[in-house]
Amino acid sequence: MVKKIIRPLHSEADYDVALNEVERYFENEPKPGTPDADRFDLLALIIEDYERRRWPIEPPDTIDAIRYRMETGGYTQADLGRLLGSRQRASDILTRKRPLTMRMAWRLHREWGIPAEALIAPPRSRGKRSAA
Repeated sequence: MVKKIIRPLHSEADYDVALNEVERYFENEPKPGTPDADRFDLLALIIEDYERRRWPIEPPDTIDAIRYRMETGGYTQADLGRLLGSRQRASDILTRKRPLTMRMAWRLHREWGIPAEALIAPPRSRGKRSAA
């Protein structure tokens, strides 16, 4: 079987062809260091690149990320208050009355494992005010 040159994916049809080819490698995994293994790695890279461009995943909103971690980790608002310095500060953060400082973001990242990208992202705009 003659193999085509691997090229960037520009369309859904290109993507489907690449997926079909890479799926064959799942059934018969190539040995590392072989040309087939290199081809598999390249196909996986171009597929990942196409998916990232075609269907980007935005990081979660900062407060949503904190609330999600509280829920999954069994943390309470009191726990957040102890981590950030006070219950009032935790309340203000969760109600968006006060922004996170870099120190707070670092502490949340280090202590609770919240991805830094989610904590330092600029706030999403909630509609623009007119400058009247």
